[in-house]
Amino acid sequence: MTTATIPGGDGASLFEANRKFLLGLAYRMLGSLAEAEDVVQDSYLRWQAADRKAVASPRAFLSTIATRLSLDRLKSARAQREQYVGPWLPEPIVDEGPLPGEAIELADDLSYSLLLALERLSPLERAAFLLHDVFDLDYGEVAEALQRSEASCRQLAARARKNIRAARPRYRAKREEAERLATAFLKASREGDAEALKSLLAEEVELHTDGGGLRPAALNVISGRDKIIAFFSGFARKGGGVLPEILHVGVINAAPGIVTLEPDGLPQTTALEVEDGRIKAIYVVRNPEKLRQFGTFD
Repeated sequence: MTTATIPGGDGASLFEANRKFLLGLAYRMLGSLAEAEDVVQDSYLRWQAADRKAVASPRAFLSTIATRLSLDRLKSARAQREQYVGPWLPEPIVDEGPLPGEAIELADDLSYSLLLALERLSPLERAAFLLHDVFDLDYGEVAEALQRSEASCRQLAARARKNIRAARPRYRAKREEAERLATAFLKASREGDAEALKSLLAEEVELHTDGGGLRPAALNVISGRDKIIAFFSGFARKGGGVLPEILHVGVINAAPGIVTLEPDGLPQTTALEVEDGRIKAIYVVRNPEKLRQFGTFD
């Protein structure tokens, strides 16, 4: 089958030039790499079927397709998350992972705090904010994607901006610092070392653990340094004090993080949001359905 051409190259190469952008957009919309990859594939099929000679801006056209497909998926995703067991966290992105290039240049917008803040927005607010504030589309292009007026899109983005302003991380740890923090936290938390944990954690720290009902995890977010120290101390006393095998130390969703192979033979990711030299949030993903990128372990 031949591919129709338009100025700038054939359809397949134009799509490939925008693939990373589309994957980054869909991931931020959905919080799932698997679903984001499905959106990209469906976008490609629609792109191939389109009259590309009439497309003035491939990037804007593709963003419209991917946004609408993501919004369709969000309807069912939001209903499923209402039934989710325990805290829900987005699928982790480790270092560059599958989102290199442009998406990683926007790495602060991969932070768990921001992604969870996006979850609290309406789907249209989320889309308007991502398209305009993160991916720099103009309001005319946003309006086309959302099938709303430009004025409406400005209002959507403004409401989103107001609601998530505090969620964007103010500080991003350098890789060496990230590795040091992640390793120190792992040791202190698994050994139940209260003094070490006290030196690492902010007073108002939060612990989010996502097991999805498939592995043991706290069923609610735990807030406060003393409660979290008690949680890890209790875990260590019950026999959880053995250090797991470390698979990777580095950056997870723009934060210091570590990937471990746990005693049950399955991986786990831990990301640490840091502010003023202390850990202010801990995000632990144990749900095996979100950890398939690390392979299968016996």
